[in-house]
Amino acid sequence: MSGLNVLLQKEFREAWRSRKFLWIPLVFALIGMSEPLTNYYMMDILEAVGNMPEGFEMLMPELAPADLILATISQFQLIGLLVLMASFVGSISKERSSGLATLLYVRPISFGAFFISKFLVISTVGLVSTVAGFTASVYYTVVLYGKLEVGTLLASVCTYFIWVLFVIALTLMMSAMFNTVVATTCAFIVIFVGQILDGLVGTFWTISPWKLPVYGVQLIRGTMEMSNYWWSLSITIMLIVICISIGVLSMNKNASMTKI
Repeated sequence: MSGLNVLLQKEFREAWRSRKFLWIPLVFALIGMSEPLTNYYMMDILEAVGNMPEGFEMLMPELAPADLILATISQFQLIGLLVLMASFVGSISKERSSGLATLLYVRPISFGAFFISKFLVISTVGLVSTVAGFTASVYYTVVLYGKLEVGTLLASVCTYFIWVLFVIALTLMMSAMFNTVVATTCAFIVIFVGQILDGLVGTFWTISPWKLPVYGVQLIRGTMEMSNYWWSLSITIMLIVICISIGVLSMNKNASMTKI
């Protein structure tokens, strides 16, 4: 693809200058450490806050390390993805509306290279953020609650990162298809409403990209039905490829809408 190396350098430079390689992983790390710390010191926090009725007792459930990882992933699914998507949902549409894309379109650069460069850089930010979040969570979970098996833990991290790649590909595809406002709305609806629907009626199906975060925890627990896991993983990878393909085609189709 023509100009991919040049575009990669441009995208990495912009992401570094905007500190996205710093503050987005930091958000994930803070989320990761908050769950084990908050759960472990909950009684101390309640006592410090005070104003509790006399004789009040609160029984805290016994949590296994996998429970803390699941709680952490639940926070990633809300706050983490919200931050990641909001940071990059305008990556293509904003350049198109501001006229910056015109400077690129007049050069011998393919639309595929343009899209892939953004996808690779954002995926790198997503990888660093995922690793930072899981590292913080696992560290405090191991210190406060017990050990985790390294093999299944790595499998869980990789599984969640595949889900993050799907979110990134879908977000970029929406950015290529629509203006920023519409792209943001559509991307948030697909990802977050999809999570809500899967949580409400997801027991009726076992194969879905939205299942991957939970399936990663089931790998740690050793309760995963592997056929469902591999089917969900395969479908997610297929959808990533489809989103990238549609995104490239949409960039080509909407090139005439670029502000000059």
